[in-house]
Amino acid sequence: MTDAEDRKPQSDEARSAFTPPAGVAAPAEAESSTTSEFAVPRGLAVPATGTESETTSEFAVPDGLDVPPPPSDGTEGSAFSTPSTYSAKQTAAFTPASGIPLVSLAKDVPWQDRMRTMLRMPVTERPAPEPVQRHDETGPAVPRVLDLTLRIGELLLAGGEGAEDVEAAMFAVCRSYGLDRCEPNVTFTLLSISHQPSLVDDPVTASRTVRRRSPDYTRLAAVYQLVDDLSDDETHVSLEEAYRRLAEIRRNRHPYPGWALTVASGLLAGAASVLVGGGFLVFVSAAVGAMLGDRLAWLCAGRGLPEFYQFTVAAMPPAAIGVALTLAHADVKASAVITGGLFALLPGRALVAGVQDGLTGFYITASARLLEVLYFFVGIVAGVLTVLYFGVQLGARLNPDAALGVSDDPLWQIAASMVLSLAFAVLLQQERSTVLMATLNGGVAWVVYGAMHYTGDISPVVSTTAAAGLVGLFGQLLARYRFASALPYTTAAIGPLLPGSATYFGLLGIAQNEVESGLTSLTKAVALAMAIAIGVNLGSEISRIFLRIGSAEKRRAAKRTRGF
Repeated sequence: MTDAEDRKPQSDEARSAFTPPAGVAAPAEAESSTTSEFAVPRGLAVPATGTESETTSEFAVPDGLDVPPPPSDGTEGSAFSTPSTYSAKQTAAFTPASGIPLVSLAKDVPWQDRMRTMLRMPVTERPAPEPVQRHDETGPAVPRVLDLTLRIGELLLAGGEGAEDVEAAMFAVCRSYGLDRCEPNVTFTLLSISHQPSLVDDPVTASRTVRRRSPDYTRLAAVYQLVDDLSDDETHVSLEEAYRRLAEIRRNRHPYPGWALTVASGLLAGAASVLVGGGFLVFVSAAVGAMLGDRLAWLCAGRGLPEFYQFTVAAMPPAAIGVALTLAHADVKASAVITGGLFALLPGRALVAGVQDGLTGFYITASARLLEVLYFFVGIVAGVLTVLYFGVQLGARLNPDAALGVSDDPLWQIAASMVLSLAFAVLLQQERSTVLMATLNGGVAWVVYGAMHYTGDISPVVSTTAAAGLVGLFGQLLARYRFASALPYTTAAIGPLLPGSATYFGLLGIAQNEVESGLTSLTKAVALAMAIAIGVNLGSEISRIFLRIGSAEKRRAAKRTRGF
């Protein structure tokens, strides 16, 4: 063909959209077939078999693919060319267009903070896991790892832990065994987790239902210790060993017998009655009423009655003793007796957990927890109102102002608050090593509240928020120092701050047909309860953000002292 013929313009058929340009070899018809969208494009080199590969992001360029370098002459390159400012060593410094901030995942912070940070990141932005636990060459058994994760999450959720902390623990267990792309999901009664090995593999999903919830902080601390060991790069725990330790945690008996819990319930009510101005006789009356209510609640639980009726029955004996003392014209503050009995029943931990879940974005779980608190509160209201109604009909004149006075000696108030926190810690089945710190934390909370409210004449809501904030701050510091949960150090310490007197005054106003004043007192009780929850959560978040306690060196030293 001559040069003239080459320069001759082609016909329209020759320039069809489906005709390959000149110089490009057309593929053989025998090889044309529909391929997957994940197939390697033609012209790219396939990585050699047997080469080592690392886990990369789904948006990263696979190893072995020839990516054209950026043009050096300043001309515009291909759409697949690497940008001139790109460096493989600085990929973490780039922030996608969606505005995801750069997060530093330092290893010298507790695993709770690291896992919580990654949970708040999108899946595509999470760093690849570094397997901590050893397994064979075939990799970890995915179904068994997911089952172990769900069992650990079940114990934490049943023990009263917040939804975000449960997800962080589940995420830590999965990453300890090298499972990437895991998504735990926690609701009020359901735990689920999904693991997808890659974009083209089918996901593996498992779920577990939490049927029963009971606070047992000794078991909770043991589960946290197990997760801490799984997350440690120096303590290698196999799947079999993890299952064995988990079975031992489930079989462990409670640290305190039933009679000790009953005595602790009476001690809590008695200390609360002294805290609101009662004397020795008031202390004894409130303690007896609370112990009778506790035994009746145990009897109802043994018959399989729901917790709503257990709270209703438990609230009746303290109210009945207060009404009986009033009818007997005894020189006793009956309202202080009833108020002390209410302190042992108010669901403080469930309220704090519900508000905490709402503040961290778990709105479904928060709604369920708060609804549970509402039902418990209605049960308490039903029990107390029933007794107060019959007492008013019998001629009992209950004076709301009788319980407004407090002891003039601040040392007695501090002692009563510490006794209340001590009894609360026993009721929560805490470890004996944590009871002392929880007791001291409760004393600090009451000192702050008393100094602000009684001495400084500051609003009780503001005073309660400040005291609860210090409780959350100190509790988180102690938890970080021991690499444990913060619940044993915060839940019992908020006991002296619970709105027992405001709750009683509201119920008494309703029973005496003073609905307006009763609703005002109940509104105050709700405001105080919300102040406690927000204060505890705020103190915990401040300690996580600004304080760096619990380094890797301290952790290794602590493990060496335990014999690791």
